Amino acid sequence: MTEAYTYTPLERVYWDAKVEEALLKEVDLLDLKKVFIVASSTLSNKTKEISKIQEVLGKKFVGLFDRCLEHSPLENVIECVNEVKKVNPDIILTIGGGTPIDTVKVVQLCIAKGITTIEELKSITGKHHNLNSSIRQIAVPTTLSGGEYSIIGGAMDTKKKLKEGYFGSDICPKVVILDPHIATHTPDWLWLSTAIRSVDHAVEGFCSISENPLIAHNALQSLEMFSVSLRKTYANRNDIEARSISQKAVWMVAKNMGNVLFGASHGIGYLLGSIGSVPHGQTSCVMLPAVLKWNEDFQPEKHKIISKALGRPKLKAHEAVRELITDLGLPNKLEDVGIKKDMYEKIVDYALKHQIVLSNPKPIEKPEDVYEILEYAEKG
Repeated sequence: MTEAYTYTPLERVYWDAKVEEALLKEVDLLDLKKVFIVASSTLSNKTKEISKIQEVLGKKFVGLFDRCLEHSPLENVIECVNEVKKVNPDIILTIGGGTPIDTVKVVQLCIAKGITTIEELKSITGKHHNLNSSIRQIAVPTTLSGGEYSIIGGAMDTKKKLKEGYFGSDICPKVVILDPHIATHTPDWLWLSTAIRSVDHAVEGFCSISENPLIAHNALQSLEMFSVSLRKTYANRNDIEARSISQKAVWMVAKNMGNVLFGASHGIGYLLGSIGSVPHGQTSCVMLPAVLKWNEDFQPEKHKIISKALGRPKLKAHEAVRELITDLGLPNKLEDVGIKKDMYEKIVDYALKHQIVLSNPKPIEKPEDVYEILEYAEKG
């Protein structure tokens, strides 16, 4: 069987950068005349960061969309599309977490394919599209989930209450700017929980049924970095070096996104987000230890390696991950994130049809399997 690794068309990553300085370099390098900003509402309305960037851009700044909604509802995506099309920018500067970055990915897809309605957008979900986007994005991530490195976007069908995937060959950012200073505006729970999302990428990437020679080293190295840097940030939120190390750990492991099949923590986590409106980082806090516990008799040697990478060789992998989550003051039970027992039946029904759940290394074949995982997540 021939295996292949797909490189995304990401051209540059700036690390330990100040947004304004790196942005001016890109404006000059790419000869940008019109820059449209998509920003988190918090950064836009409660800090001076966006206004500072507008000043730096001067006349090159042509518009701002700061109304991105959690989980990127289709209606919200189309609203952003309409705002972008009014000014036809050279590039979109996206500043914020996974929500604005995902929103802009799907916006790019809409503009490239001439999509203007929710119905048209629904018709292309789940399909890979080869594109030459007329508008790309420069991303300044302020969380640690890593979506800025992938060609996968997500948007919520609010009628189905289901977040669905959108795939385009160049919808990842053209440039990523890692600024640990701007990230200090991110609420602690969001910074730390999205980091657990990337821990989930590392763990399920390492345990994946996919074979790839780049996965193991990147995944394990990132776990070592996260284990130390996240605890330092929890102890001192102004530790810029620790934030920088976490950003680099995300960069390291996120290169494998789209090149490996994840497992049930990701798959069931998507359903918790869609059905229960649980933020993605928190879904990993709850599901990753539970899925690791369910899988432990299936990949015992890999689980030992995970524990060692997390600096806890005497613990089982699910215990080492749960300890990290607890040390960061994050939720680790379904009830902590608002998932009620009356939601279980729908979660189980969707899970047994979900491709990512079905790619779990230990096969998930019947409702009882999913219920058992949910019981582990219920107990914490």
